[in-house]
Amino acid sequence: MAERKLRIMVAKPGLDGHDRGARILARHFRDSGFEVIYTGCHQTPEQIAASAIQEDVDVVGLSCLSGAHRYLFPKVVELLKEKGADDITVIGGGIIPEQDFQMLYDAGIKAIFTPGSTLEAIARWVRENVTQGS
Repeated sequence: MAERKLRIMVAKPGLDGHDRGARILARHFRDSGFEVIYTGCHQTPEQIAASAIQEDVDVVGLSCLSGAHRYLFPKVVELLKEKGADDITVIGGGIIPEQDFQMLYDAGIKAIFTPGSTLEAIARWVRENVTQGS
């Protein structure tokens, strides 16, 4: 039996409606052989965590261009932990100042990708750092 593909959920938390980059990334993940779920814009951390569990994803990729990443990203990680789903890898991307990286890593975000990160580099990071149920 073939091993199932890694499942990645791309989500846009908060009021940020700029999703072109997230949609391009979701398409690239799909074209790279991952199963992809895209939640659309304006998702609450609660909606994202619930969807990640329901969809049995291996990775949640959060995209934030609004500056609310300091609250939204850690909240998703916290909710996944509360629900016993801390085996889901959470990564983030968007307009994130370098001085916020350590706080996000400390909160459980496993990788941060900012403008200039290539689609190939992001997909490679997932392939090299995520296993099913890790």
